[in-house]
Amino acid sequence: MYHRDEHRVQLIIYYLVWTPKRPRPVLRGTIASDCRRLIAATCSEPGWKVIELAAPPDHSHLFVRVNPRVAASDRVQAGKGVTSFRLRRQYPVVRRLPSLWTHRFFAATAGNVSSDTVRRYIEAQKGG
Repeated sequence: MYHRDEHRVQLIIYYLVWTPKRPRPVLRGTIASDCRRLIAATCSEPGWKVIELAAPPDHSHLFVRVNPRVAASDRVQAGKGVTSFRLRRQYPVVRRLPSLWTHRFFAATAGNVSSDTVRRYIEAQKGG
């Protein structure tokens, strides 16, 4: 699962969540499936790999392996922008909303190694 290129070996995984601006569940049926498709396409552009993606009616979950040269906030902003623009153009119910997404989002890192494991490894390197 590590990504290797000529200069790096990395495993950076983000868990990202963002929500529609209105508490009313908007992401249903074909709107939800189109939203998922657009988010996946937006994430694949900078070389990110979607591990899991869900768009329940009231928020979006994205679990994604990332390219470290692209900030998570940039991808969330791009995902929000693309989905808002395209879904508004296609669906009148979305067009009626003043804004599709809130400005906020949640981001957390995840990976194969816990924080405790990293701390113990670093402590062991100091030993000598």
